[in-house]
Parts: sequence; structure tokens; C-alpha cells
Amino acid sequence: MIHKGEHMYQAKPFLKWAGGKGQLLEQFQGHFPKELNGKGIIKHYYEPFLGGGAVFFWVMQNCKIEKAYLNELNPEIYLCYSAIQKDVGSVIKHLRSLEDKYHKMNGDEQSNFYYQVRCEYNEVSGTNKSKQLSHKEIPTRVAKTIFLNRTCFNGLYRVNASGNFNVPFGRYKNPLICNEENLLAVSELLQKAVITNEDFAVVKKQIKPNSFVYFDPPYRPLNKTSNFTSYMANIFDDGEQKRLAGLTKTLSSKRGVKIMLSNSDPKNEDPNDDFFDKLYEGFNMIRIKAKRLINCNASRRIHISEILVTNY
Repeated sequence: MIHKGEHMYQAKPFLKWAGGKGQLLEQFQGHFPKELNGKGIIKHYYEPFLGGGAVFFWVMQNCKIEKAYLNELNPEIYLCYSAIQKDVGSVIKHLRSLEDKYHKMNGDEQSNFYYQVRCEYNEVSGTNKSKQLSHKEIPTRVAKTIFLNRTCFNGLYRVNASGNFNVPFGRYKNPLICNEENLLAVSELLQKAVITNEDFAVVKKQIKPNSFVYFDPPYRPLNKTSNFTSYMANIFDDGEQKRLAGLTKTLSSKRGVKIMLSNSDPKNEDPNDDFFDKLYEGFNMIRIKAKRLINCNASRRIHISEILVTNY
């Protein structure tokens, strides 16, 4: 949260994110641990699958958290958070340049420009390449990530098996690409965060007493045609879901550690699918309603059930 005179600005996610939790925050508040009450009982916040970060932004601005530990395996998304934390001014400068160019063009020119930026972006795609960027190159890279996210179809972040960003142009009339006020507020909030680019199990060596851990992993597909894992080239399969459940049980045994986990509800498709009920036996499981896309038409959304797993 930043203060401008009497005006207070709440930081919010700077990336559009498929499956983002912004729409669910009101429901989540009724299921957060009672110790997350703004009185400072819970001092540390952990989010090992950061993504768009909607829960992080809410918790940090509504509860007295001393330190946040944020992890994002996708190197491009990690770079965004890291650069905004350390050098937000340069990110804004490069993003503003892209926005200015874009808004001076007509529709066809904007489409061509989008695909030009996407092509340049994919020339440096892949975990190793993005990690080899120089300090001066990182803000430009991050600006391109945000630009593509704000102008692509449905605001998706999706890569193919080669790790190349492959979302088509979105054809939005007048998208807000560079929200300077929000980026500054995000940067201020991130000063209280440790940001890592590791496997989700990193939380095991970071964890402290009086903590709240929120797991929002790639969702288990509801059927053979759905796939919520494509923001990374690697697959988060049932084996990974089981590994995550094992970590959750390990952390639950530690003093003062409260855990909440989100995932898809397989019972939407098969009422007899007890995969998560068995996997998290002994935990509390709550089913909540979420609006999700049923096809490529952004206007066609239905309410489906999702699960929340807690150890409290």
C-alpha cells in the first residue's frame, strides 16, 4: 500500500492470471486461520506457487506480516517479481515505451507489433537463457513479459513444450499496459519479501513458527482435455500432487504452522473420484464455488466446485 497525500493505493496483481484467486478472496477470508487476524499472531507468510499473487497481496495489506517468502518456479514470472522489487523504475520506463508505441498504432499494426515482440521474446525463452540475462537486460525482459500478458488473448501465460510463449494476440480496444501507480505499490510491498526461483519444497527449509502457508499448485486436470499446468513446459502430474501432499503433512507437524491449499475438485466430473479426499485424509476439506472458463469464449463461464484443504 502506498500513500499519496491522503490517498492510499492498494497494490494488486500486475499480471492477468488464468485461475487467479482475486474472485475468491471474499470466500477465502472466511476460511483463513483465525490467527491471521491483523493482530500479528502470524508473523510469516509463505506462497510456494506464487503465480499472480492475489492472496499474497491481500494478506500483506490486511494482516500484520513481518516477512513473506514467495517462490515461483517459472523463471519469467520470477524475474518479474524480482525486478519490480529491485528496480521498478527501469521496468516502468521500458514498459511505458512499449505502451506508447502500441497505442499509436491501428489494430493491424498493433497485432503485427504484438507478434514482433513475442518473436523477440521467444528468442530468449527457456530457463537457462533467461537466467543468463545481464542486470541491464532484465527490466527490458520483464517489460516484454508484462506487455504480452496485458495484450494477449484472455491474459493467459502459456508455453509450448519448447518453453516458447504461444498465446495469440488479444485484440483489446484500449488495454492498460503500464499501471505505474500499481507497480510502485507492488514494489513497496515486495520489500518485505524473500523471492526464490526453486522447487516448491524450498518452503521446508524456510519455515518458521507462527506462519501461514498458502499452496496454489497447478490444478489437477478435471478431464483429458483440460490442462491447468501449461504455464510451464514441465508437467505437474499426480506424482507431483502426492509429493506436495507429503510436504503438507510434514509442515503440519511443525509448531504454529497453518496451511491452506487450493485445487480443482475432481467430483465436478466424477462424483466417485476420491483422489484428493484420500490424499488429504485427516485434513479439513471445504468445497467452494468459482467461476471458470468452459471454452475459449471469455464470456462463457460457469460455477464449478474447487477444494480448499486446511490443517486447522
